[in-house]
Amino acid sequence: MRLSPAVSTAAGIGSLALAAVASWSSLLLVVQGWVVPGWGVSAALLVMSLVLRWALTRVGRPADASGLPRKRATGARLGSSLLIVAAVLGTAWGAVDDLISEAEYHVLRPAGPGGCTAVVRETSFLVIGKGEAYAVGRTGLALGESGSWTVDDGYRPVDSGTYELDWGQDGGLLRISGTSTDPVVHGGSADIDCGW
Repeated sequence: MRLSPAVSTAAGIGSLALAAVASWSSLLLVVQGWVVPGWGVSAALLVMSLVLRWALTRVGRPADASGLPRKRATGARLGSSLLIVAAVLGTAWGAVDDLISEAEYHVLRPAGPGGCTAVVRETSFLVIGKGEAYAVGRTGLALGESGSWTVDDGYRPVDSGTYELDWGQDGGLLRISGTSTDPVVHGGSADIDCGW
């Protein structure tokens, strides 16, 4: 099967754009109870897009010509290069942030109606603990956080079990509790809504 240069270029740039967006957004993916952070999703998309780009280049074009006008081919190469740099930097930034802040991800049970699941990312840096909650639907993908909180002295409430998750017909409510010595100083609850 021979693809036109325009189709291969669009597929390559589109997949690189998706990897770049994923690397700089606060998304995550849950696969069989395992959490893949946004930077991991981006790394996988980046590798897949580079393999796709390589394969489409080999299959869809003659070895000695791109098939695109020179100006358009130069623009496509520049755009691809910028997207690769953006995806690599975003992926590295997310991985380093998780490493420095010793991020831990928790899939909370039980799941709510329709398979809606609450996922929590807890971090600790210096003397501050932070957490974000995500609503993960049937697709396993969360496109942004549902709520966040800050706790004194690097305390991790979900890891310590000082939280409540209540489900109703319209979603869930996650309540975070600190301790008398490590109180919640900002936030403390999150609505878990998978958009039924």
